[in-house]
Amino acid sequence: MSLYLVQHGKNLPKEIDPDSPLSEEGKATVHRIAQMATGYQIHVSQIIHSGKTRARQTAEIISTQIKPESGMRESTGLNPQDDVYPIASTIQGRENIMIVGHLPFMERLVSFLITGTTEHTVVKFQNGCIVCLDQDTEKATWYIKWLVMPEMT
Repeated sequence: MSLYLVQHGKNLPKEIDPDSPLSEEGKATVHRIAQMATGYQIHVSQIIHSGKTRARQTAEIISTQIKPESGMRESTGLNPQDDVYPIASTIQGRENIMIVGHLPFMERLVSFLITGTTEHTVVKFQNGCIVCLDQDTEKATWYIKWLVMPEMT
């Protein structure tokens, strides 16, 4: 099972728009990342995103490229300050999934899955990046398989 973790694209400040939707730069970056994902034939059964506008928009852009078999859905528990434990306990499966969320939640989730604690930063996310984790099923441990930062595309 692969787990693809995506930080939403760059968004407009709340002073400009209280919903903080993606900026034009953010949309362009997410389009580039989504095209890269298609080129590498990334397949996911579902894209899960937080209820925030910028995460939903990021998920929608990626979804149009990689076409997840079960579509996309909103989930609670993916907001910036949410506890990672409930989500971490639900991703033990055989299907590849993508989660689109926010900082510091995404960094804490990776840290927890790899080290068992949220206290150690394992990877620094950037807006629009994809971090792919894979699971060693024999040892029941996670590891970083690869990552793509927007500057690389």
